Amino acid sequence: MKFKTLLAAGAAIAFSTTMASAATLDDVKAAGKIKCGVSQGLPGFSNPDDEGNWSGLDVAFCRAMAAAVLGDSNAVEFTPLSAKVRFTALQSGEIDVLSRNTTWTATRDNSLGLEFVGVNYYDGQGFMVRKDLGVKSATELSGAAVCTNTGTTTELNVADYFRAQGMDYTVVAFEKADEVVAAYDAGRCDVYTTDRSGLAAQRVKLADPEAHVVLPEIISKEPLGPAVRHGDNQWGDIARWTLNAMINAEELGITSANVDEMKGSDNPSIKRLLGTEGSVGADLGLGADWAYNIVKQVGNYGEVYDATVGPNTPLKLDRGVNALWTQGGILYAAPVR
Repeated sequence: MKFKTLLAAGAAIAFSTTMASAATLDDVKAAGKIKCGVSQGLPGFSNPDDEGNWSGLDVAFCRAMAAAVLGDSNAVEFTPLSAKVRFTALQSGEIDVLSRNTTWTATRDNSLGLEFVGVNYYDGQGFMVRKDLGVKSATELSGAAVCTNTGTTTELNVADYFRAQGMDYTVVAFEKADEVVAAYDAGRCDVYTTDRSGLAAQRVKLADPEAHVVLPEIISKEPLGPAVRHGDNQWGDIARWTLNAMINAEELGITSANVDEMKGSDNPSIKRLLGTEGSVGADLGLGADWAYNIVKQVGNYGEVYDATVGPNTPLKLDRGVNALWTQGGILYAAPVR
């Protein structure tokens, strides 16, 4: 009798878990759109134009999810969020996915009810100063006033770095990124610190970008990536494999321009990714063309990188460690098989 009771309880748990895992996918399909949390304006990553059209590396991830799930990369509602409220918005269900230059850390992954699904940009924290200060190294910043955002790992990293170097400093923190930039540009602080990609992005907003320089030191690891709510396994899998699909497509040479031709490839890896063979789409609860739609409508990872933050954009960011593992970087996705 006790054994039968345990079986019944186990079945109930399995049923409730299955229902929970399908909740976000069902909600998204019913709404006909994905609610994506992004920054309040970070060029190259998530930034609106004058007409409210969003673009950037993080924006492209959400569009890729929409292409995979709904077959339409434009079926996304973007919600700009400050660093302070971004996690609450995801926890509360205000958004379905957070794709907002957010660092994957143990605390965030394990105690905030979040699940990071991968890294879409490997970064590290740095410092920007005015050239006329004559500072060549972060080790010369003792006594500096440092501008940064509240509610970020940046504050903690600055504290660790200055403490380890035996230097004093004053923090000048704001909730909104544009407030930080304005304060630094107005001379309210000597130094602006955030992820180096963020420094490159915000530098273009300064009155005289060429009057500022990013110092050579990188003081932290900042693996930036999208996150979903913990426990919603199916939705987490869809988000994870959206990113994997973009990276694998680049590795396999599949682009938005040749994806139709590639559907006729005899390469088993390409056939599985593009859905002409295997059941990966069905396993995710999606159509067989889920990854085809991602590449056709949004592009592979390299295409998106080049269009948003690459050397030919205002940010001028080389691939560096974000190059594929086959090209000297550390970008590596699990295989589709």
